[in-house]
Amino acid sequence: MHKRKTAIYPGTFDPITNGHCDIIRRGLKLFDRVIVAIATDGSKNPLFTVEERLEMLRETLKDMPNVEIDCFDGLLVDYVVKREADTILRGLRAVSDFEYEFQMALMNRKLNKNVQTVFLMTGLRWIFISSSIIKEAAQFGGETRGMVPDVVRNKLNEKFGKTR
Repeated sequence: MHKRKTAIYPGTFDPITNGHCDIIRRGLKLFDRVIVAIATDGSKNPLFTVEERLEMLRETLKDMPNVEIDCFDGLLVDYVVKREADTILRGLRAVSDFEYEFQMALMNRKLNKNVQTVFLMTGLRWIFISSSIIKEAAQFGGETRGMVPDVVRNKLNEKFGKTR
């Protein structure tokens, strides 16, 4: 019997970008199911609440039946085991991402040798996009159309009091 291959795609998703969506779509070609998991206890100071991020993820990914949306706190490797997965899915944009992600993958491997990390290179058209850059652009009135899902663009405009 075929065991379903599940990958956990963790992040703060504050907010989700089209680059994240690209990684999720491509991850679904490799895995039977992708669980997009919001890390809730990170050291980052998010713009959006967990509830807002869940709402944006649900709306954005509603047409992807093999995607599940969840939250976690604590160690990622413990969450992976709890969800009966064995793979962490991560996206890479640049060499600077690689150094951090490589350290995290090695630490996760040290914590649980049965959990693997798979890296996908972000599609070239999304390579410059990060949630931080998107938030900064939106804060100062920059147009984010085409870089984030419409639901995210609308929420950013609401947050920063912009109507375009």
